[in-house]
Amino acid sequence: MNKLGFALVGCGRISKKYTEILSSQMEEAELTAVCDLDREKAETTGKKFNVPFYGDMHEMIKEQDDKIDAICILTPSGNHAQNVVDLAGYGKHLVVEKPMALTLTDADRMIRTCDQNGVKLFVVKQNRYNLPVQKLREAVEANRFGKIVMGTVRVRWCRKQEYYDQDAWRGTWAMDGGVFTNQASHHVDLLEWMLGEVESVFAKSSTALVDIETEDTGVAVLRFKNGSLGIIEATTATRPKDLEGSLSVMGEKGTVEIGGFAVNQLKTWNFLDQTEEEQEQVLAQYRENPPNVYGFGHVAYLKNVVDTIHHKNTALVDGLEGRKSLELISAIYESIETGKEVFLSFTPQKCRLGLQNHE
Repeated sequence: MNKLGFALVGCGRISKKYTEILSSQMEEAELTAVCDLDREKAETTGKKFNVPFYGDMHEMIKEQDDKIDAICILTPSGNHAQNVVDLAGYGKHLVVEKPMALTLTDADRMIRTCDQNGVKLFVVKQNRYNLPVQKLREAVEANRFGKIVMGTVRVRWCRKQEYYDQDAWRGTWAMDGGVFTNQASHHVDLLEWMLGEVESVFAKSSTALVDIETEDTGVAVLRFKNGSLGIIEATTATRPKDLEGSLSVMGEKGTVEIGGFAVNQLKTWNFLDQTEEEQEQVLAQYRENPPNVYGFGHVAYLKNVVDTIHHKNTALVDGLEGRKSLELISAIYESIETGKEVFLSFTPQKCRLGLQNHE
C-alpha cells in the first residue's frame, strides 16, 4: 500500500498532534508540506519536520501537487468553510478539524462543493475512537440497554483569560463560538452518536469568569426522537484546573459511565445480563486509552481516513455526519437567544454563531 501524502493548512496549537502522528506514527501516511498565513509558524514547523513550508496554501498545492493526497485544515473555526470551498477544486481529499463550520449554510456549501469535485470530506471526531467509547457504542448497537432513558455529558474544563487572549479570534461569534462549539463539540457528537436523532432542545448560558463575546458556561436539556432525555453541561470556568469530560448512558437494562479528562476512562459497566467475569474483563480491557500513546484518537481517526481513501469506503464521520452536531449546537444557541425550546430540523434565525460569515 502506497503512503498517502498529507499537507497541513494551519500550524497553530492543534497542528502539533498532526505533525507528530504523520511524521512518525503511521506507516501508511506521511507529512509532505505545511502552510500558515503566518509564514514564521509554517517555517518553524516545516524545518522541525524537514518538509516544505509555505505562507500561501495555493502555492503549496501547486508546487507539491504530486506529493499531496489529502489536506488537513487546522485553521480557526470560522475559516474552515471557505478553506474547503477554495481547496476542493484541486481534487485532494479534505480533513477538517472540529467544528466543520460555524453555520449550517456553510456546512451545506462544504458538502456540496466536495461532492461536485469528487473529493471526500472528513470531519475530525477522534473521541469516537477512544477504547471506552467504542465499547459503549458496541453495547448500544447490540441493544444491551433496552430502552434508553437518559444520556449525559459533562465538560468541566479550565480555560482562563490568557487562553482566550492567545489569538484574537478565540471566544468570538464570527470565528470561534463558545464552550458548546469549541470544547464541548466532541461530547455533543458522542451523545448524539449514542442516543440518535434529537427532537428538541432548551438551553441557557452565561459568560461567568472571562471577558469574551461568547459563553464560557452552559446547560442544555434534550429530548431525543426515541423518547430518551439528554443533558449537556459544559463550562470552561472550572477552577483552578480541569476536572472532567464525561459521558454516561442509562437504560432499563444497564448503565455505562465514561469519565476522565476526555471521555477516556471506563468507570461503570453494569448490565442486568452480564456475568461478574464479563464486568471484570471489560473494565480491565477498556478502562482507559493507552496512556503512553500520543494523540490516540487522532491516530485511529487518520487511519480511517487512509483506509477510506484507499478502499473507497464510507468515512466514519463525513460531512453529513459532521453536520449533525453542528445543527444541534446551532439549535442550542437559538434556544439561548430566544428563551424557547427549539425543534430540529430548523433554520437558524437568532443564533449568533458565525454571524459575520453568513453570505
